[in-house]
Amino acid sequence: MLDQNNFETILIDKREDGVAVATLNRPEKLNAVDGRMHHEFTHLSSDADADPEVKVLVITGAGRAFCAGGDFGGTSSSPVTGTGATMQEARQIVDNLLDCSKPVISAVNGYAMGLGATVALLADIVVASDRAVFADTHVRMGIGAGDGGQVIWPLLMGVNRAKYFMMTGERLTAAEAEKLGLVNFVVEHDQLMDRALSIGGELARGPSRAISASKVPINKYIKMVSNLVLPLSLSLEEATMASEDAREAGAAFREKRNADFKGR
Repeated sequence: MLDQNNFETILIDKREDGVAVATLNRPEKLNAVDGRMHHEFTHLSSDADADPEVKVLVITGAGRAFCAGGDFGGTSSSPVTGTGATMQEARQIVDNLLDCSKPVISAVNGYAMGLGATVALLADIVVASDRAVFADTHVRMGIGAGDGGQVIWPLLMGVNRAKYFMMTGERLTAAEAEKLGLVNFVVEHDQLMDRALSIGGELARGPSRAISASKVPINKYIKMVSNLVLPLSLSLEEATMASEDAREAGAAFREKRNADFKGR
């Protein structure tokens, strides 16, 4: 069951029409993923899938960001330590999103970076504010883009484009993301939730079994790719987290300066 009691960093709003809105709620940190949110991501979509009151899941963010990626603030609860448990959870986040039989919509209200971009783009339908910004920024923190970006970006935009954005961490505006196939719709910022909830309501009123039967086989195709790519990408990400470049990037982030990478 999708129950607020099981979430501290995500607000759950189950509406009467069967649409559940999950709002990432660390706005003071641009909804960056700490250890608690990372764990809650592992069961958000599976809880919604198991809840008979939920027909559609909409994921959005509080404040001016959807999710700024991992929290590199240096706290003990950060998920960017590269432990085995973190990597296992990272696999669960991707698997459970892809295994969800109910429609998942991301309403991207601002920055969607790193894992935030992965979660947004793994949704079945991506609705973006015209203020949204997308990037897989792992490389800028000296680590590999292992937590799902290497699965979904190539499928949406093509392999060479994806490799460019994975290797550079370059940002995309909402309009650019739409042009390259990352998002379904771009709307004015103040219309974002209305559009996402309108699509969600339409799906909630529709033939749920037929809708599920129409998305699940496509997600099985994505998961086939994920089963090949994700174990390697996560293992390489974990290895790079122990590198000098990753330590330098973390220090530079906390000290608010540019990182001086040495290729180590």
